[in-house]
Amino acid sequence: MAYEIPVTQARAELAELINRVVYGGERVVVTRHGKPLVALVSAADLERLESEREEAEERVISAVSAIRSVPSAPGERRRFGIAAEHRPEPRPEPRLEHRADTRPEPRSEHRGPERE
Repeated sequence: MAYEIPVTQARAELAELINRVVYGGERVVVTRHGKPLVALVSAADLERLESEREEAEERVISAVSAIRSVPSAPGERRRFGIAAEHRPEPRPEPRLEHRADTRPEPRSEHRGPERE
């Protein structure tokens, strides 16, 4: 478990924190507003972390280089590493329906019974 300390306090106690990391084998996490900001680790820890990262990268590179290209079937096109060609189905033309005029008929201006 790492020792956590706020950045304002870490500024005041930097020499002591370095001694805790180098001689005490501790790891110190400096926080700001309770969130981890940086970590102090020994040079030996840093070297070990970097070598582990390099080993992981080498494993990925060797795994990727071990994958060989698979030949495509005769007559298939290869584009972008995919051994197939996508041909979308044609869409049917939209049907336009002819409707009778659906506008409302004009209202007659009826003013009641006609008088003679």
